[in-house]
Amino acid sequence: MSVFADLVQHLADLLHPLFGATAAAAAIVLFTAFVRLLVHPLSRASARGQKARTKLQPKIAELRRTHKGSPEKLQKAMLELHAEEKVSPLSGCLPGLFQLPAFFLLYHLFSNTTIGGKANELLSHELFTAPLGGRWADALGDGGAFGGAGLVYVGLFVVVTVVACFNFRRTKRMMAANPVVPGASGEPGAEAVPGVGAVSKVMPFMSFFTLFTVAVVPLAAALYVVTSSTWAAVERAALYR
Repeated sequence: MSVFADLVQHLADLLHPLFGATAAAAAIVLFTAFVRLLVHPLSRASARGQKARTKLQPKIAELRRTHKGSPEKLQKAMLELHAEEKVSPLSGCLPGLFQLPAFFLLYHLFSNTTIGGKANELLSHELFTAPLGGRWADALGDGGAFGGAGLVYVGLFVVVTVVACFNFRRTKRMMAANPVVPGASGEPGAEAVPGVGAVSKVMPFMSFFTLFTVAVVPLAAALYVVTSSTWAAVERAALYR
């Protein structure tokens, strides 16, 4: 943790001539961009996998009709189909999973008052007037929603809402273009895997959950989340054209 703290501090020092008091926040944005660049090959693979899974839908529908009433044979046949076509059902989860360590590093770094037995100097940095180690509740208690720190969060909430609305519309269009195929019973809406229908209904709203994350984590971690989600929205729009 102390090594990571030193890296963030050195990066903030390098950016200070350009960004002044907000150099640490700029360092976090730059760090987030670096992580997203590292994960980009996985995002590209995820996009290819999604397109390949879409093309497999007619074959999957045929398997469901062939193995109607036999969930075990259906599951085995679907696994064999994915292996034959070299498509991983889990590829879409990898970009998010590989980013979790970076998020938790920032979360813990800006949640602790001491790092390596020394005072955590990063907590003295701010984004405009909002401390990077503070939370939305702290901003509300210090000037309210439209105080100096509160306005920083208002700006982040606006960005998250715009990105979430963009993702909502894009996800709805994708789901309309690629509806869930009939399940093993042959009836519309019946899924081979229980719960898929419920997940499909919730999926378009997933981006709005980012608002809750931004509200409860330290501002530094919230800045990572906002930057990463914005990057991801633009990246997905380009990859899934």
